[in-house]
Amino acid sequence: MNVLEPYGDHTTPTSPTDDRSAGELDAASVFVTTRPRLFSIALRVLEDVGEAEDVVQEAWLRWARADRSDVLSPPAFLALTTTRLAINVTQSARRRRETSAGPWLPETVDRAIGPETAAEQHDAVDAAVRLLLERLTPAERAAYMLRKAFDYPYRRISEILHLGTDHTRQLVRRAHERLATERRRPVDTAAHRRLVRTFLVAAETGDLAELEELLAADVARSASGRRRPSCDQPMSRTA
Repeated sequence: MNVLEPYGDHTTPTSPTDDRSAGELDAASVFVTTRPRLFSIALRVLEDVGEAEDVVQEAWLRWARADRSDVLSPPAFLALTTTRLAINVTQSARRRRETSAGPWLPETVDRAIGPETAAEQHDAVDAAVRLLLERLTPAERAAYMLRKAFDYPYRRISEILHLGTDHTRQLVRRAHERLATERRRPVDTAAHRRLVRTFLVAAETGDLAELEELLAADVARSASGRRRPSCDQPMSRTA
C-alpha cells in the first residue's frame, strides 16, 4: 500500500468497469501535466539536462508499470520517484569515481604506490590511450575520455568541444560500439605520448585544463580538415 499523503484535490477513483485504454490515457495525461515539475527536480539534483531527461523518462516507465490504484496523489508519487532516481544516478557516479572510470582507464593516479606498480599503471594507461587513438575519431575520443574517465556532465563536454549536448551523448554511445570492433588506424607516436602524459598529469593533479585544451584542439582540427599533427595523423614513414 502506498503511504504517500495526498495534496490538492482528490481525483475520482477509476471504476473497475473502466476499460484499460481509458486508464492508460489518464496515466499519460497526469504524467504530461506533472512532467515540467519532474524535470525541474531531476535537473536540480543532477545539474545535467540530458541526465535529467533520462531520469524523467525512467520515471514515466515506472509510472506506466505501477499499480496506480494504490496511489493517492499521482504528482507526489511521481515527484518522489523522480527524486529517488536522480539520487541513484548521483550515487552511481560517485561509486564510479571512487573505483575507476572503466575497466582500463583509471581516473586517478596514486602517488604513494611503488615504482613497479606505477610502471604497471603507466602501461595500462598507455595501452588504453592507444586503443582510443586506433578506434575512435577525435570527437568520440574526447567525449568518451571526459565522460568515462572524469565523469564530466554532457553539458560541460559540449561546452569544451563546442558541440551540441545531444551530439556529445551520441558520440559516447558510438565510442562504446567502436571500441568493441577490430578497427585500426595508424597512431602518431608523438601524439600518443602527448595524450598519455597529459592524461596522467590530469589524473594525478586534478587539473584538467591542459587535457581539455588538447582534446578540444584535436576535435577542431578534425572538423576543419587541416592536415596538421594531431592524435589521428598517421606516423611518418622513413625510407
